[in-house]
Amino acid sequence: MNVAEAVGAVLASLGVRAAFGVVGSGNFHVTNALAEHGVRYVAARHECGAATMADAYARMSGTVTVVSVHQGPGLTNALTGVTEAAKSRTPLLVLAPEVTSPTSNFRIDQTALAEAVGAHCARIGSAETVVDDTVMAFLAALLGRRTVVLNLPLDVQAEELPEEVAGSVRELVAGRGGAHRGVASRVPAPWGLTFPLEPPAEAAAEAEEGEPEGLAAEPSDALTRFARLLAGASRPVFVAGRGARGARRELEALGEHVGALFATSAVAKGHFHGSPWDLDVSGGFATPLAAELIREADLVVGWGCSFTMWTTRHGTLIGPEAKVVQVDLDPDALGVHREVDLGVVGDVRETARAVGALLAGPGGRGEPATGYRTPEIAARIAREGRWRDVPYEDTSAGGRIDPRTLTIGLDDLLPEERLVAVDSGNFMGYPSMFLTVPDGSAFCFTQAFQSIGLGLATAIGAALARPDRVTVAALGDGGALMGIAELETVVRLGLPMMIVVYDDEEYGAEVHHFAPHGLPLGVVTFPPVDIAGIGRGFGCEAVTVRTEEDLAGVAAWLKGPRDKPLVVHAKVTADTPAWWLEEAFRGH
Repeated sequence: MNVAEAVGAVLASLGVRAAFGVVGSGNFHVTNALAEHGVRYVAARHECGAATMADAYARMSGTVTVVSVHQGPGLTNALTGVTEAAKSRTPLLVLAPEVTSPTSNFRIDQTALAEAVGAHCARIGSAETVVDDTVMAFLAALLGRRTVVLNLPLDVQAEELPEEVAGSVRELVAGRGGAHRGVASRVPAPWGLTFPLEPPAEAAAEAEEGEPEGLAAEPSDALTRFARLLAGASRPVFVAGRGARGARRELEALGEHVGALFATSAVAKGHFHGSPWDLDVSGGFATPLAAELIREADLVVGWGCSFTMWTTRHGTLIGPEAKVVQVDLDPDALGVHREVDLGVVGDVRETARAVGALLAGPGGRGEPATGYRTPEIAARIAREGRWRDVPYEDTSAGGRIDPRTLTIGLDDLLPEERLVAVDSGNFMGYPSMFLTVPDGSAFCFTQAFQSIGLGLATAIGAALARPDRVTVAALGDGGALMGIAELETVVRLGLPMMIVVYDDEEYGAEVHHFAPHGLPLGVVTFPPVDIAGIGRGFGCEAVTVRTEEDLAGVAAWLKGPRDKPLVVHAKVTADTPAWWLEEAFRGH
């Protein structure tokens, strides 16, 4: 057994389920080793696509996922996807072969490259340390909730393992434990080697019986202050971020006790779906009602939410007199994007339980409070709480469909069990806000770096993680054409996916940004492209939508057999910018 084979075997033994990549000479052996030991390998057509697929798979599956690339240009090609994952704190492991010859044309400073985009860097040092080095890189991704670039020097990859080390690898593969298996099994998560989106039923039952050792939040000055702020609030709002996944039950119980309304950051859309107190997404995507009620809150609590400018609408959504509390596992995340009155370091689920116990205990609030939960507020949320409830003037005309009308029509047609993945661009608010999702693990929003062109790959990774749901990839025409190579991946994998392209024949954000200044727009506008024809060329079914009546083709595909993916080429109106983009322009 050599080092490359050992790395693949150890990662498989630690629970890696899937790897994405583009294989070259430097990662050929380690990729084959992953596959040999049961890890599903998915070949992408571009390394950026591979990294983005892995990012989405990790987000949707709750497992550390692997990206395998060639040395040098393989890593640089993957860099935008790696940057998105690093900025999103996705537990991702990038296997990056590394040349050691100073004269190689593949030689770059891979460590500096990784660190420049916010990823952690590690290295396999030798055949003697390969098990330790691999396990520690895996745990850095898992426990640190971070993206780790693991450099695999080519000369080290080829080293043969000493028999003692090879025996340790065989023990790990056989599941007999050993010291490294013991380290991995003691990670502080009550349901094993995952960063869970929702705990499995058996884990939830165990949690009911008793607190997992080392996880329960102990009463502290911060928790006591938090409980007092909650007890004194008359209009509290909870904003859940990605760090709150898996804690819906605890947050709803606490919200019931203090009379809180619920909202989410964009990446956590759907977390409170179905609750009568759900305001949906806070920030630039917020409905007029959500914006009004969040602004009038006297206490805003961010649960695993970093309060970025997008979540707070450049700070304008939080009233000047409101108290702000932020709960996060990472102390370095507290108060980064805006000042908070109280920062609480802790797991969202356990912190909500602990502060709820303080409120219910001696000296606490005791009986539940009405708070923000009045009959009038409930009626308003039911009547005007969704974007589709907000009246608008339908601008469909001249062979183009209003993107709101298009998306409402799709929302009505799609089955409830769906998963939505969205690219970046002027269009992105429409699928994000007019398509509903059934829960917080059904929306994949890779927007931390705001690169266009990642949406299709995002949808592929998400669809592989959640094959039980119909996946919708929502793309602009610019992003769709940028990532079009991965359409072959969709067809090859046989994914029953719907790819909706909002085609305005321009880079809409730039057009609407610069048009009011009378500047020339020829560099950001384009002639028509037959995107439906391109889809058919790759082996997809396709339909062009210019009117509501054209959605009949979508309905027919949804009825089955869905044996080919569907490209929906939507010719959308483009006269005005999306509402969220206007808000962003005002914010700048």
